[in-house]
Formats: sequence, structure tokens, C-alpha cells
Amino acid sequence: MQWLYLIAAILGAILPLSYFIPFLATYGLDVPMFFRQLFQNHISAFFGMDVIVSSFVLWLFVFSEGRRLHMRNLWLYVVCNLAVGVSLALPLFLFFRERKLNAESDT
Repeated sequence: MQWLYLIAAILGAILPLSYFIPFLATYGLDVPMFFRQLFQNHISAFFGMDVIVSSFVLWLFVFSEGRRLHMRNLWLYVVCNLAVGVSLALPLFLFFRERKLNAESDT
């Protein structure tokens, strides 16, 4: 399962960035334009709000579970979330969480 999480993280970076990079090429880092387009209609706003709420829940999970397992560099998953999204940060965290759990079970 651990490697499936890594594959999901890679896809979770490539697929969203394949849409975001053309936006950056066209508009640059125009944050107001980004949010105008994100909330342009009810359906896109629905997905935008879903991702925003999911991001906050992910941060709570990363910090609570990460501290419980004594994982380091938990801030990295927040940066991944802000830079790409939940689609990268969650499976990447789960990959390293599995590695930590497997390492502890081997000792």
C-alpha cells in the first residue's frame, strides 16, 4: 500500500499542475484572477470550497497524527498542500506515515 500512496502523490502533483501551469503562463501569479475563476460558477465554487475545507482537515490530521507518531518536518505537507493541493499532500503524508509505521514494527 505504501508504494500506491507514492504513485498517488506523483499523479496528485502532475494532474493538477497540468492545469495550473497554463494558468500561470497566461496570467502569472494573479491571485485575484485565480479566485475569480475558481468561484466563477456554483459548480466550480462547490469544488473550491470542498478543497479548502479538505485542506484544513488535512492540516489537523497531519499535525495530530504526525506528532503522535513523532514524525518530523510536518510543515512540508502544508507547503505541498498550498503549492499543489490535497491531491499531493495527503498521499505523500500517508506514504511517509506508512514508512514510519513499518519501521516501528520492524524494531
